[in-house]
Amino acid sequence: MAKARIFLFIFMFLVHPIFSNQLGNSQFQTLVRIKQLLNFPEVETSSWSEVEDEDVCNTEATQILSLACYEGNITQLHITGNYWFPHLSQDFSAASLFSNIAQLPNLKVLSLVSLGLEGPLPPEIGGLVSLEILNVTSNMFHGSIPREMSFIRNLQTLILDHNRFEGEIPNWIGSLPALRVLSVKNNSFSGSFPRAFSSMVNLRALVLTANNLSGEVAELHNLTNLQVLDLEDNNLGPHFPSVPPKLVSLVLRKNRFHSTLSADEVGSWYRLQKLDISSNELVGAFPPSLLSLPSLTYLDIGGNKLSGKLLHNLSCNGGLTFVNLSENRLTGDLPDCLNQFGERVVLYDGNCLSQTPLHPQKPVSFCHSEALAVGISPLRKEKRRPYGAASALAVAVVGTAALVGLTFLFVKRELAKRHHSAGTRLIVDKASPALTLQLLKDARYISETMKMGALGLSPYRTFVVDELKEATDNFNALHLIGAEVYKGWMTDGTAIAIRRVKVKRKHSIQTYTHQLEVNSKLRHSHLVSAIGHCFECHQGDSSVSRILLVSEYVPNGTLRKYISGAEPGQRFGWRQRIAAGIGLARGILFLHTGIVPGLYANRLKITDVLLDHSLRVKIKKFNLPLLAEQGLPKFGSMSGGEEQHDVYDFGVILLEMIVGRAINSPNDINISKDILSVSLTADLIARRSIVDPAVHKECSDESLKTLMELCLICLSNEPHERPSMEGVVWNLQFAAQVEDTWRRDSTSNQSSPCQSHATPAETYE
Repeated sequence: MAKARIFLFIFMFLVHPIFSNQLGNSQFQTLVRIKQLLNFPEVETSSWSEVEDEDVCNTEATQILSLACYEGNITQLHITGNYWFPHLSQDFSAASLFSNIAQLPNLKVLSLVSLGLEGPLPPEIGGLVSLEILNVTSNMFHGSIPREMSFIRNLQTLILDHNRFEGEIPNWIGSLPALRVLSVKNNSFSGSFPRAFSSMVNLRALVLTANNLSGEVAELHNLTNLQVLDLEDNNLGPHFPSVPPKLVSLVLRKNRFHSTLSADEVGSWYRLQKLDISSNELVGAFPPSLLSLPSLTYLDIGGNKLSGKLLHNLSCNGGLTFVNLSENRLTGDLPDCLNQFGERVVLYDGNCLSQTPLHPQKPVSFCHSEALAVGISPLRKEKRRPYGAASALAVAVVGTAALVGLTFLFVKRELAKRHHSAGTRLIVDKASPALTLQLLKDARYISETMKMGALGLSPYRTFVVDELKEATDNFNALHLIGAEVYKGWMTDGTAIAIRRVKVKRKHSIQTYTHQLEVNSKLRHSHLVSAIGHCFECHQGDSSVSRILLVSEYVPNGTLRKYISGAEPGQRFGWRQRIAAGIGLARGILFLHTGIVPGLYANRLKITDVLLDHSLRVKIKKFNLPLLAEQGLPKFGSMSGGEEQHDVYDFGVILLEMIVGRAINSPNDINISKDILSVSLTADLIARRSIVDPAVHKECSDESLKTLMELCLICLSNEPHERPSMEGVVWNLQFAAQVEDTWRRDSTSNQSSPCQSHATPAETYE
């Protein structure tokens, strides 16, 4: 009997892998029905055979469909529409679609984006009981959120952006115990701010932008995990909300907040990176401590009634990239730290500041009378509340206790590792155990070391896997921001991106020494820079099984989002597009010439170009051997002509920046090239007619022609006719120069909307 059991076990062990990767017949048929409901084009599903046990899980992802499987079950389903898909039939039923999707019993991630789905969100969605992430952005759903959604008890992320939902946000949403991300921006929700949010202690991001919510914001101070709070463009107020101290981004723009800012509360925002409270009616003294918050990079208080006297010797956080103090009641002198512009954008028009001849100010008497009108003296120092000192002492005590506790845990963890070894073996290259422990103990000082090294980034270093697990909640799917790319947070609140690269061939750590050395040198203002790495190794032979690459986190999405993926009023202006082109070209030039040997044939797309806090472009993808699927290709093995591949790819990106619509295929490129070529010999009106309508009235003809000619020569079918990257940079800088000259000389453009304000991306480098 024992032998029979052993034989059965061995048989099942050997047979199981054969079948576990194949999709069950019922799930395959469910996918077929979903394909039929959405009228999938045959070209997108040509690899699907009608054979019952066909393994769809291994089919390559397309522009509109991708899925993921685990142990023979579909766990992720992503369907994305565009201008030609889908064409829904007249009898299409969203209820039928969700009923079919509910037949996938292990589905954890569902993304249905830009499919034109309309009507109420059907109650059948409650059948997706295993779902953890739901994204139905950019559809036409209306009505209320169905109560049946409360059945999805494991839901962690809910994104309903850019729909037509209306009515009140239901209080039962607080009964979703695992919910961490809720985003419902650009809908028509009305009523009061749900009090249920006060008890949702797991929330990390709450985005209610562009709705019709009104009244006071509920108490949120106890939401200790909340990092992003965006309430822009509602009717909330009048009291400034009580928010948790660990926020990273706080956006309250365009509401009806009327109260004062508490200096005590401002002082507790030590992790805050972005603060936008513009276009409200805030009164009282402007807290100077805002300028010196240790993590702040973006500050906008414009369009309020904040008063007070600024002093030239006020201190500022060196990381500030954007400061808007415009249209308030500030007097005194602009602080010297804000006069040192560099790459920082500082706006301060419409106050009563002295010695600012280039920035219009009001008479000092105006600011005094306005401040007195609301019962506040701009020269009087703010009185601290009686409990302020006690509160500060309590924070200090708690902070010290937390630090001691973290240090104890780190030491305990390291000691435990020395006495016990289980699971994945961890090998840290060039880091002794003592150094690793010291790095962990000194995690609280990372914010200080970030001031060192190039570009203000922390020095490149080796991580241990426990640090990265802690940064990502053990690589929780909630933090996925790309294929095997996770967003994480260091102990000081610094956001990072972690890419897990599985190694297919067995190599020792030493094999990767050269690649990692090159990776550590890829630091440039227009590249997503590396911060460090970590190895995971096979337990038996110490060969590398996975490499974890740690890089800076770039928050503002892709360049396409600001060119063809946004509404006309939200797209980049002409000068911003030129600036983005210059930055992109300089980043490519650094890849070619900034290291020896250079990196060529990077196969860049517009979606590989990200924008940081100040809307500076950063290239996220390079031709790195560490990311190659097969073997270990060599650096510098490309011939000199390989530069022209990157020039061509730059031309495709520039083409999309000019015409303002997505370029996704060779046919799109050829058609647009022909139109550009014809328009160059046509008159001005015809030439402007092919440019993105969002910018065609605000660009000079000379700069437009320069970019068109550059685009066409970059896209030449003959590689030897394409320019060098140095030539690309020169032509873009020339376009920027003639554009600026035209704007200065043209009185008609001085009143153009694009001249009324500046953004970081509009400054040429």
